[in-house]
Amino acid sequence: MTGSNGFDFLSLLRGLLGMAVVLGIAWLFSADRKRIDWKLVASGIFLQVLMALAILYVPFVGVFFEFLGRIFVRMISFTQEGVSFLLGPYASRDQGTVFLIHSLTSLIFFSALVSLLYYWGILQRIVRAFSWFLRRFMRSISGTEGLVVAGNVFLGMTEAPLMVKNYIPKMSKSEIFLVMVSGMGTIAGTVMGAYIGMLGGGDPSQQVFFAKHLLSASVMAAPAAIVLAKMFYPQTEKTSDEEVSVETKSEHKNAIEALASGTSLGVRLMVNIAGMLLVFIALVALVNYFCEGVIGRYTGLNDWIAQATGGKSEGLTIQFMFGVIMSPLMWLIGVPTDDMVTVGSLLGQKTVLNEFVAYFQMQQWKSAGVFIYEKSVLMSTYLLCGFANISSIGMLLGGLSILAPEKRSLIAGLGFKSMIAGALVSVLSAAVIGMILG
Repeated sequence: MTGSNGFDFLSLLRGLLGMAVVLGIAWLFSADRKRIDWKLVASGIFLQVLMALAILYVPFVGVFFEFLGRIFVRMISFTQEGVSFLLGPYASRDQGTVFLIHSLTSLIFFSALVSLLYYWGILQRIVRAFSWFLRRFMRSISGTEGLVVAGNVFLGMTEAPLMVKNYIPKMSKSEIFLVMVSGMGTIAGTVMGAYIGMLGGGDPSQQVFFAKHLLSASVMAAPAAIVLAKMFYPQTEKTSDEEVSVETKSEHKNAIEALASGTSLGVRLMVNIAGMLLVFIALVALVNYFCEGVIGRYTGLNDWIAQATGGKSEGLTIQFMFGVIMSPLMWLIGVPTDDMVTVGSLLGQKTVLNEFVAYFQMQQWKSAGVFIYEKSVLMSTYLLCGFANISSIGMLLGGLSILAPEKRSLIAGLGFKSMIAGALVSVLSAAVIGMILG
């Protein structure tokens, strides 16, 4: 793969254009364009750019995120000790990386750790500190919103709202929408290990690299989620400046119970994700059988597509169609021209299927040398980092409706827009990173 040549004026222009397009889409979807708080938008974009610059070019910040990444990688290695005990020689990577064994199993250990950290109150303190930081920069958001957005950086879209569950029934439409977008636009700490193991394979240096950027992508998503949510649905009611108390009580009586509960949740999460991946990848194969094996074969489209793409696409596949549809947006945000269809395809798969399918495809293409530029791999890492997909709408509706049953119809009506805004969060982060990388 070809590396980046460093910052240049063209990348700056394309990045700015991509950011303008994302904000323009949000403006078009806005429920009240005249009430958009442009000061809030400017402060959020400034904070996101500042974070990206610090992570990429300020040594001590980059070292800090790398240190956190190494902690995640070390946790993955501890998971593999448990896997080796259970599976013996079948846990070896000698025959290659097995996704179910070497990546998904980390979900169980990470879920147990998150449950334990929540029981001890450590996670709540970290969330509260990050919420305070966000509110200092973006003063227009309420204390409840700040806590939920910060919580989504570390927890899942259905777990983070539990920290402020007593306040959710009183939230306005704009506040509810921000809760939903922040859930769609970020990822949970419990699945971070699976992504790292998938993308890094058995190479520790690659695992640290992707851990660092997945962490930074999730942190950068927080201000972007606030910006886009408040553009879609501007705050028309006065927000409260009072400090909101985070839910600190754990339902568990002791640390062992917390570990056991987290483990059980991790097992269910692992089985659920494995099942979804099996079904979604099988569905893609089914669609490709008809598109490529029947339509493309008998119309000659397969040969034309293979020739036009230089062999990067074998024919009329769903991956190729996603790539073509998304490629104009990929050019706008600064993806190198040779990789536009490839990266666009990943975004399409993430939105229609889920991020696990997209990251799995990204890892396969990366190993096969499909990517021409390293910049495209890094931008894809940020672009796919989020839960914004069709199936997440149901998960979000189910989780929030339990906490605020009287707002069920409102939450259901906001579902599709929250997915679009959540997808734009990741696109905005990728545009910022691409602009700075050159």
